[in-house]
Amino acid sequence: MSAAPLLFVTGASSGIGQALAQRFAQAGWRLALVARRSEELQAWADAQGWDARRCRVYRADVADIDSIVAAGQGCLAEMGVPDVVVANAGVSIGMDTAERGDLDVLAKTLATNNTGLAATFHPFVEAMRTRGSGRLVGIASVAAIRGLPGHGAYCASKAAVVAYCESLRGELRSSGVRVVTLLPGYVDTPLTRQNRYKMPFLLTPQAFADHAFEAIAAGTSYRVIPWQMGVVAKLLRLLPNPLYDKLLAGRPRKHRQGEGRSG
Repeated sequence: MSAAPLLFVTGASSGIGQALAQRFAQAGWRLALVARRSEELQAWADAQGWDARRCRVYRADVADIDSIVAAGQGCLAEMGVPDVVVANAGVSIGMDTAERGDLDVLAKTLATNNTGLAATFHPFVEAMRTRGSGRLVGIASVAAIRGLPGHGAYCASKAAVVAYCESLRGELRSSGVRVVTLLPGYVDTPLTRQNRYKMPFLLTPQAFADHAFEAIAAGTSYRVIPWQMGVVAKLLRLLPNPLYDKLLAGRPRKHRQGEGRSG
């Protein structure tokens, strides 16, 4: 009897990552869960009744390349080659380019959201290619579509996720390995609860996970969740710059570091 399929997901201690873990578990998958807060994550996994044969927890900081690569290698050694790898861990902090300290925020955001994503995939690319199957899933955001005032670090990092995943998709073409790019709209997580602006079409993490599970299973290359935000994003993309700038004038900005909680 073959083993159940395996999910490897970062940022699994809360929000989208935890909801994805639950959704895949409901479908009978084994889980390799990654987070910096590994003790908290292990306690949560134990509360679900998942034993070590079903679920293993790995401590890693995706902004530390050696840390997340070691977690991936540990998964390969202990659980085998995952069927799905979700690079979900990320940070979202406002920035003001006029402030010297916010350049460090930008560097941290790119290290986590971009280098961390590539480092999450790294241990598994060759193993999946050799096997001839697998899904590498990058979590971007609708914030990738157009820049938002005060969101320079986050928007730039998520636009880079889209471009990186598109590049990787081309590299893995005909290998049997699918690259899936998911762009969440607003999801009720610790990252969004501090936002000072309206969040239309807000989803629960569980609702997002349901849609994401379907997109991943289908091997969809690019999907905005929910679809309504995809329509909004396309319309915003079509707006001429002067109209777009006027529309966003006076919009509240994301908390900068020290003004509110960061992811």
